[in-house]
Amino acid sequence: MGLSTQLALALPASIPSPPPEFSKFSIGPLTIHAYALCILAGILIALWLTNKRMQARGGNSDMLWDIAIWAIPFGIVGGRLYHVLITDPMYYFGLGGQQSHWAEIPQLWLGGLGIMGAVSLGALGAWIGCRKTGVRLSAFADAAVPGLLLAQALGRWGNWFNQELFGAPTTLPWGLQIDPDNYNFPAGLPADTLFHPTFLYESLWNVLGALVLIALDRKFKLRRGAMFCCYMIWYGIGRTFTESLRLDPAEIINIGPVGLRVHQWLAIALVIAGAIALVLVLKRTRSQDADPFFLPGRAPEPAVQGTGSDQAGQTAKPTDDGTQEKDIQ
Repeated sequence: MGLSTQLALALPASIPSPPPEFSKFSIGPLTIHAYALCILAGILIALWLTNKRMQARGGNSDMLWDIAIWAIPFGIVGGRLYHVLITDPMYYFGLGGQQSHWAEIPQLWLGGLGIMGAVSLGALGAWIGCRKTGVRLSAFADAAVPGLLLAQALGRWGNWFNQELFGAPTTLPWGLQIDPDNYNFPAGLPADTLFHPTFLYESLWNVLGALVLIALDRKFKLRRGAMFCCYMIWYGIGRTFTESLRLDPAEIINIGPVGLRVHQWLAIALVIAGAIALVLVLKRTRSQDADPFFLPGRAPEPAVQGTGSDQAGQTAKPTDDGTQEKDIQ
């Protein structure tokens, strides 16, 4: 038997979905949902990475928490509103003669957070937090982008536990198994039908995006919102692709002869807006030497130190706003 044949036999012919009982478990009277744990894990890794990137530019963890207490709740509310109002309003509000499901709107653990809504309203919360802490919103956004992508990558695994938001049927060896008794299983298809694991596609795309943007930032020092513009382009491209495969309900919008899901149109708009904004930001930064992290007059007083380094393994550089930027070695 050849090596290729042995490998083919060793590899699984499909990706299994977890049993329904894995989607939640109870600790006393408390029910813990896997979807919520995935979201929480994503938030924690985003905070960790953002904190490291903020510290490298003169910020600290207190500033991050002061921003996060505004950005995270706003983001969760925005993500849910996007899902309810844009993704599936007919289900929740009983449009078109359907039964309404108002009671499910606050039940986040059932799934249903729209990333584009979370980022949009989360940005408003971040702006409030930044105004209170004295950090520029564009600087915070640039620091937060890689962590945001990792958070989205982890959050997508909640869709795997809930057996939702999968793609069209496929015969590829990495096709996803869905329980035929699951309410998300499309009617009329054979029970052994496999589906594109769009949650996995988007998760891997986001992890790759975080690595790519960190590498670009190290090489080109993307500032004043340039990193966030790159995020818009990267995420928009990936979302446009995954949306072309998904089967979950979504409004189809026709523009001329082209009819696409509403999320695809928004993802395409995200790419276009990000590209235009990136050109404008780069054009502006070429004529400006200063790259302040703090708002005017809000930079903290620099610490008085007797050596040229502030911590072991880190070299401090003065920046134009009076703070120190650290090269993490």
